Amino acid sequence: MKRKLMKLSLAVTIALSGFFMSATVEGTNSVQAVSKDLSKYSVNKLKRFNENRAFRTIYHLSETIGPRVAGSLEEKKSARFIASQLKKSKLKVKTQKFDIPDRLKGALTVQGHEVPSRPATGSAPTPEKGLTAPLYKAGLGRTGDFTKDVKGKVAVISRGELTFYEKAKNAADAGAVAVIIYNNRDSLATLIPNLAGKTVDIPVVGIGKEDGEKLLTKTKATLKLDALKHQTSQNVIGIRRAKGVKKPDIVYITSHYDSVPYGPGANDNASGTSVVLELARTMKNIPADKEIRFIAFGAEEIGLLGSEYYVSKLSGQEVKRSAANFNLDMVATNWENASQLNINTLDGSGNLVWTLSKQAALNLKKGAVLHLSKGGSSDHVPFHEAGIDSANFIWQEPETGALEPWYHSPYDTIDHISKKRLRITGLIASHAVYDFVKKNKWQKGICVNS
Repeated sequence: MKRKLMKLSLAVTIALSGFFMSATVEGTNSVQAVSKDLSKYSVNKLKRFNENRAFRTIYHLSETIGPRVAGSLEEKKSARFIASQLKKSKLKVKTQKFDIPDRLKGALTVQGHEVPSRPATGSAPTPEKGLTAPLYKAGLGRTGDFTKDVKGKVAVISRGELTFYEKAKNAADAGAVAVIIYNNRDSLATLIPNLAGKTVDIPVVGIGKEDGEKLLTKTKATLKLDALKHQTSQNVIGIRRAKGVKKPDIVYITSHYDSVPYGPGANDNASGTSVVLELARTMKNIPADKEIRFIAFGAEEIGLLGSEYYVSKLSGQEVKRSAANFNLDMVATNWENASQLNINTLDGSGNLVWTLSKQAALNLKKGAVLHLSKGGSSDHVPFHEAGIDSANFIWQEPETGALEPWYHSPYDTIDHISKKRLRITGLIASHAVYDFVKKNKWQKGICVNS
C-alpha cells in the first residue's frame, strides 16, 4: 500500500511539473489555465485570511488613533503599532525615517466652532497668534467683485470660473487679509485650493460647499495657520528572508498608513495596511524561495513621499532582484457602487502582478469582480518607474472608476468598511503572492516545479 501511494505521489508530481512548464506569466489579459496548481496540494501551509482580525486593525488605526497626518504624532504612533504587529509575524523589522517638506497646519473658527478647512498649496501662514477679521462676500473673486470695503477683511469666494490662484491674487491685490474659497459642488471632502506652484502673501484656505454657504451668513472668522517645519515621516519595513537561496527574487506587499487632515482614514488606507499585516501573519511559516518585504509607507497623502524615498534607496542589485509589488489602497469600502476590484497598473498593461492575481481570483471563483485598469496616484507608481512589475488593488465603480463619496473626508470611518470586500481582497492577494513565492521557480515567464 505504501509503495502504491509513493507511485501515485510521484505521478502527481510529474504531471504537475509538466503542467507548470507550459504556464506562462507574461503580462497579458489572457491567463493560462493553471487551476490545478500546487496551492491546492499545499494550501494548508497558508493560514486563512482573517477579515475579523484585519477589521480590528482598521478600527485601531482609524477610530482609536484617528487621523494620521504625515509628520504628526498620530502617524508616528501608528508606525510603532505596525512595527509591533510585524514583529509578531517573525519578521526582521526596521523603520526608515525621511524628511518631508514644510507645510501649513491650522484651523478656521467661526463663532467658537471649528470649520473643516485645508490650507492652499502656496498659502502664507497667519501671524503667530492667528487673525480675526470681518468677512467680505467676494462672489467668484473677479476683480470687479472687490470694493475698497474689502481692506482688512477675509474674502469669502466661491469656486468656479477663475483659477484658485487668480481668486487669491485678486483678493490680496484688493487689500484682503485672508481668503476662504468654498466649493461650488457637493462633496464630503474638504476643498484643497491648489495655487499651481505659485504663492500669495496672505493666508488661503478651502472649505466645503455647505460650510461656505453658511459662512456667507456670518460676520466674522478667526484663522490660524502655522508653518510646520523640519518634520519627518517614516516607512515601516518587515522582511521575510528566503531560506537556502542566495540573492533571491524580492516580492513587495505594500500600503500606506497615513491619512488626510480630519480624515480617520478607515478605507484610505487603514484597510490596505490591515491586509499587509494579515498577509504577514498568514505567510510567516510557508516555505518560500523568495524574499518577501511587507512595507507600510508614510506620507503617501502628500505626494507618495514614503514609497518614492524607499525605492530611491534600493541598490541596483535589489532593483534587479525585484520581481513584483502588490500594493493595497482602499480595499474595503462598503459603497455599493464600488463593486469592481481593480488591479491598477500605471500604464494599464497586464504584468506579473495582474496575471497572478487574476489566476488566484479564478481559483477562488472570484474572477468576475477583478478587472485590469489604468491608474496611478498610489505607492505602486515609484516601483513601476523603477522597472518593477507593480499594481494597486482598489475597489471602484465600474465604467467610471469613481471612489466612495466619503473619500478624503471625516466620514471615512469604520462604519463604511465591508468585511466581505476586505476578505475578497485579502484572499486574492494572499493566494496570488503564495503561488509565486512558494517553493517553485519562475524563470523567463515559466513556472518550473523545483
